[in-house]
Amino acid sequence: MVMARSRKRNILDDLDIYSLIDGVSWGMALLDTELRVIAMNSALEALTGFSLEEVRLLPFHHVLRDNLCIKECPAGRALRTGRTVYEEGDIINRSREKLPIRVTASPLRAKGGDIVGVVETVTDLSLKEDRTPKIPTSTDYGELVGHSPAMEKIYEVLPVIAYTDSSVLITGETGTGKDLLAAVIHKMSSRSQGPFIKVNCGALPENLLESELFGHVKGAFTGAVRDKPGRFQLAEYGTVYLTEIGDLQLSLQVKLLSFLDDKEIIPVGGTKSVKTDVRIITATNRDLEAMMKQGAFREDLLYRLKVVRIDLPPVRERDEDIRLLLEHYLNFFRSELDKEVTGFSEEALSILKSYPYPGNVRELKNIVEYSVSVCPSGEIKSEHLPEYLAEYREETPVFAGQSKAEKARPLSREAADSGSNWEDMERRMIAEALLESRGRRSEAAELLGWGRSTLWRKMKKHGLS
Repeated sequence: MVMARSRKRNILDDLDIYSLIDGVSWGMALLDTELRVIAMNSALEALTGFSLEEVRLLPFHHVLRDNLCIKECPAGRALRTGRTVYEEGDIINRSREKLPIRVTASPLRAKGGDIVGVVETVTDLSLKEDRTPKIPTSTDYGELVGHSPAMEKIYEVLPVIAYTDSSVLITGETGTGKDLLAAVIHKMSSRSQGPFIKVNCGALPENLLESELFGHVKGAFTGAVRDKPGRFQLAEYGTVYLTEIGDLQLSLQVKLLSFLDDKEIIPVGGTKSVKTDVRIITATNRDLEAMMKQGAFREDLLYRLKVVRIDLPPVRERDEDIRLLLEHYLNFFRSELDKEVTGFSEEALSILKSYPYPGNVRELKNIVEYSVSVCPSGEIKSEHLPEYLAEYREETPVFAGQSKAEKARPLSREAADSGSNWEDMERRMIAEALLESRGRRSEAAELLGWGRSTLWRKMKKHGLS
């Protein structure tokens, strides 16, 4: 018995606290009696975006920037009362993302019973429950809202994509909702109970990004005081989402290709490979095929990433969805900001429907948030919209011409015959249609037999926008 106790005491004395808490899949921190960070595991580093080396001995509320410390932080209450405290709230991580969390803070006692600190665990609730206001939409895909044919095609294939473990490449212009789509695919998949970890490949220099993705071993470089698992290891049985994949350096493209082939990673400074079971989703707004031809992106990697490819259409090609998106975000921000806003006036709606939204859904969302914030109550009118929308409308060319009531006639033969080539002819056709419709694009598009988005694209091409 004496030998057994001695052996047990030695085990505890020799215990590596970092390896102990790093084995926990949720965030964990050890705090002293002044609520300063003594130790923090990799899961909490991934959640907050801060490394232990950066925040050691800093007050914990600088690391876990939450809304729970308005009166007294859970850790402070646990320290004061000597009891475990449970709280739910939101944090803002280093990437300025708002995440729902559950915090458990318990007093840490010495063998004699004295409180010597606090142990706090943090669970990310963003993938386990939907805490956004319940807003009726056209689909069951969260903020992926739309009735347009392009969006309906995406909805049709989503269940099949989510069912497989194939790599997915999401392409589309900035602001089209690539991050939302990636999260939806994860939530619909069999990996939904596992982590969903996002990494922006363009946000970190190459050496830091390699360590962030693949981890490092102790002594790999100056400041590597302990082994640190990378995002691939932290996302075990879940999904790693690599956004801005077009910014990934060629040397890291090789390592990513190796992982896709073998499902193994080698940490920076390490010699042993580590098996990791994760799914890869990537996204970009760049032309990877063109980069491949220029030698800036590996051809073999591109083919491995785009086993499944989804192209998200820009808002200007989703005419049918603009009204739906406006109503969706109006309802959201009306609830979020607690405003008595009833809707959009006809004039405001006309401006919003005719704007091309170069920033896509993100820009539309920001416009609605601004308008709901500025409008005191009642209808959102044109004066409640951002000023640049009015300036855009004023700059839109209005052509003097025939009466709107006059029946649309075929484009003149001269318009076609006078052009020296098809480019000139198309430009003249557009100009005549705009003249016919007095600058109203919807009517001009009808005259030409095109969609409004097609007309807008060709106007930009010919310098008529």
